[in-house]
Amino acid sequence: MLKIAMLSTGEEVLHGDIVDTNAAWLSSEFFQRGFSLVKRSTVGDSLQALVEELLMLSFNNDVLIVNGGLGPTSDDLSAAAAAQAADQKLVLSVLWKQKLDEFFAQRGVVMPESNLKQAMLPEFSDIIDNPIGTACGFKVQINDCVCYFTPGVPKEFKLMVSEQILPDLLATYPQQMGLECSRLFTLGSSESAISDKLDKLVLPEGYMLGYRSYLPFIEVKLFGPKSDLERRVKLLQIIYQHLEQHVVSVDEPMLTHIGHLMQDKGLSISIAEQATKGWLASWLLSNEQVEALSGHCWILSRHVESGLGDQDPLAASLALAGATKEKCSTSLSLVTGVLNDDQFSLALSAPQGEWGQILKLKRRYSANEQRELMGTIAADMLRRYLSNKPVFAQYEALISVKEMFLPASVIG
Repeated sequence: MLKIAMLSTGEEVLHGDIVDTNAAWLSSEFFQRGFSLVKRSTVGDSLQALVEELLMLSFNNDVLIVNGGLGPTSDDLSAAAAAQAADQKLVLSVLWKQKLDEFFAQRGVVMPESNLKQAMLPEFSDIIDNPIGTACGFKVQINDCVCYFTPGVPKEFKLMVSEQILPDLLATYPQQMGLECSRLFTLGSSESAISDKLDKLVLPEGYMLGYRSYLPFIEVKLFGPKSDLERRVKLLQIIYQHLEQHVVSVDEPMLTHIGHLMQDKGLSISIAEQATKGWLASWLLSNEQVEALSGHCWILSRHVESGLGDQDPLAASLALAGATKEKCSTSLSLVTGVLNDDQFSLALSAPQGEWGQILKLKRRYSANEQRELMGTIAADMLRRYLSNKPVFAQYEALISVKEMFLPASVIG
């Protein structure tokens, strides 16, 4: 198995002053092209620390992508560290010196003396061209590891990876197939509960399971060889059967799936929100397919909420759902009611009738987390309706207090 690692450099990355978006992008891009990473590391602007990390990573990997530290300032140390780790001299690249002269001449300015540092490269390295910046990349071997050094500017980095580094890897390792990832998006269960169900599965060699937890979803990932699609699909079906009651979408996020369902059904929707304060409409309408079918979206103020305070919350939400659907002349309406003592109500109005439920939070959440959780459960009611499934479901993080369905014949 080809072992590929990435090293990000810079104090600002190490200490969190900037988010390392380059590392996330590279991991995703490489994975899709069959070159998945086995390790990511970060080190600050210390020559000794850089050399030590380069030596450690080069001993344990076949390919290393180093990002950052190729600028003209004193804290840009990647080239010097590479030369020291590779036991090579740092020499002037006449070719890159010429490119730098041309770069500044075209802009009518004299090249600052500090930029000459960017043409100092390990003696036996190969230049990786940077057509839009002054920091050239370079390729050099350290121990038995092929190392690609790249600038930290995202636009420059991505261009060099896409147009030079990935093609070089594909030419060097043409048989590298990599892994493909299939995903199940689940809602309403915990990571441990899902793991308990799936840990009993014996996967074929070359397959593995992964999990990603982010409120309110648990993403289950099945990794398998790209060339083995038929088996991977069969395994995914088995996993789906174990988790079916909690699966909200396969190989696409829940919102994308709802967009496809809305488009297929051709049903318009309006939204009225109380406790979610606009989160639900903002999230749903960020999908173009849902937005194309949306009517009005209402956010009720605290004054309106207090006026509804004496009503039964479920009755109030059902009434609001029916009124929203009628006033907006849409096929469907979705409502989030008030949040009171950790209880909240949701309602969905459709041609067949109205569904409403009261749910209670089992634990404390921040205000934003509450809105996201409540809004997602409301959207799940919509998804379940569009999928011809029971609208009500059980969620591990919530207690079902009350459920009600009013057929259209009763409402009319």
